[in-house]
Amino acid sequence: MRYEHIIQINDLNDTVAVPMTLEALWQGLLHRARQPQDFLEHIEGVTVHNEGDGYFEREVDFGTLRVVDHVTLIPRKRIHFATQASEHHGASSLTVTIEEPESGSLFVRFAYDTALPEQAMSDREDGYYAEYVKSAYREADIDAIRRIRELFQQGQLH
Repeated sequence: MRYEHIIQINDLNDTVAVPMTLEALWQGLLHRARQPQDFLEHIEGVTVHNEGDGYFEREVDFGTLRVVDHVTLIPRKRIHFATQASEHHGASSLTVTIEEPESGSLFVRFAYDTALPEQAMSDREDGYYAEYVKSAYREADIDAIRRIRELFQQGQLH
């Protein structure tokens, strides 16, 4: 299954909200990649392995489930998570892309590719499950952007 959605970060017509900088947004997204436990409370731990120029591998411990991701970074543009398949889940990926159609107008695009088969989308039960998964992804991303905004407003992202 492929699922994609976009979240607006700065609305240039909103004169009340303090616009986030590209650097602050990048730092927030990078914080989410390196320390996902600050964004999802049910994570018990994260270990970073094999860090190099533009990538790292992480193991996320959910208690009864461990997930291994290869994370590729293109600074201030994109973070790609390639999740290894295990006995509990199939391989999947998430690409998080910063878009700036005009100066200061920031958006983040989230693109998921999961092991849930596309042909199952028309099947009633799997179709319902797919819609549930899409909704969960979207809500998690909205919450993450909300948390990044909080960090920004607290002066923790520059």
